[in-house]
Amino acid sequence: MSDRTNLPPNDLRAFWMPFTANRQFKKNPRMFVAADKMHYTTSDGRQVLDGTAGLWCCNAGHNQPRIVEAIQKQAAELDYAPAFQMGHPKAFELANRLVDLAPDGLDHVFYTNSGSESVETALKIAIAYHRARGEGARTRLIGRERGYHGVNFGGISVGGIVTNRKHFGSLLNGVDHMPHTHLPDQNAYTRGQPEHGGDLADELERIVTLHDASTIAAVIVEPLAGSTGVLVPPKGYLDRLRAITKKHGILLIFDEVITGFGRLGAPFAADYYGVTPDMITTAKGLTNGVIPMGAVLTSADIHDAFMTGPENMIELFHGYTYSGNPMASAAGLATLETYKEDGIFQNAANLSGYWEDALHALKGLPHVIDIRNTGLIGAIELESIEGAPTKRAFQAFLDAYDAGILIRTTGDIIALSPPLIISKAEIDELIGKLADVLKNLD
Repeated sequence: MSDRTNLPPNDLRAFWMPFTANRQFKKNPRMFVAADKMHYTTSDGRQVLDGTAGLWCCNAGHNQPRIVEAIQKQAAELDYAPAFQMGHPKAFELANRLVDLAPDGLDHVFYTNSGSESVETALKIAIAYHRARGEGARTRLIGRERGYHGVNFGGISVGGIVTNRKHFGSLLNGVDHMPHTHLPDQNAYTRGQPEHGGDLADELERIVTLHDASTIAAVIVEPLAGSTGVLVPPKGYLDRLRAITKKHGILLIFDEVITGFGRLGAPFAADYYGVTPDMITTAKGLTNGVIPMGAVLTSADIHDAFMTGPENMIELFHGYTYSGNPMASAAGLATLETYKEDGIFQNAANLSGYWEDALHALKGLPHVIDIRNTGLIGAIELESIEGAPTKRAFQAFLDAYDAGILIRTTGDIIALSPPLIISKAEIDELIGKLADVLKNLD
């Protein structure tokens, strides 16, 4: 073991940061030390307007009193309880609240600790469900190009972001991918759902013909793809996926880790688009990002398929040490109460038009080649610098931070997803400062 006694307290070497240019960051660190409502406070005392809800997760903003109080009380009352063969009341209460909020037909909740774990759980449940029904040959999983489903092996296997996949070997066997729906030549600067591309769902029929439906367990998609740069589903696309999966007895999983809990102005994207899958994966906004927690919402048919055999036998050999833990459950309950009592989903719905107009006002600025939006989410796609992909957007990220706004970039796309408590004045500030950044970008 190395001697650490002489390291200064602000030494940055030990922490290997996730999804970060570590060497660049540690030369000029960007440190947050506090947060309240719509703003972060930096280590040098500046206020930074949060244009990304943290990491798509702080939907109710920061330092919400109900959530803070719930966590403080829970820590003193019951800090931890095992989830295997034991329970505690708040986990059951939160599950009931989630079922009440979920689309009709999703009646059961399996807890996880993150979106990545929610995806792994849903994929395992899908395969085990078919086996429980006597269709054990259904093991194949279908994802989509440019899809993001977390960073565990199952998630990157069904996912379709190349940089998340190429370094980690052959991944899971028996996985195929549908094409993505991004058609910039036909759909550039669309407001809401694009007109073109709904027929791309029919590629699933080709995949079914290739592999045979009897080998396919599930299809997983983000109803609106977030981390790849906000790809909005074309009109009719999700309805067609639902029809094809039902026709062939294939489970449909919506990854709503980003779109869940009000991001589109409705509880879930499934509500917004009027398409109900067999499972929904969630995390992030479930606890407002304050305590790690995820959940998989499943239909009664899926749940009940496991509830056979002797009652003393474990039905599903899967779970996590922290599944539904007391601290996260308390945070989840307080978060759902905050959403309801403060009308936060409705605020998102009410401001979606204003948000859309503000975003699309950026059209015509230097290097902007596309803008797309739905609910309180949006993307500004920039023309890449030849031979230096991602460089232009990353520079925009750095300049935006200096200007007092937090944005997120993926490739050469700027993604915005502010807390749902944002006001019109704060939208003006966020987009106005971003416009200044873009005007001065090389």
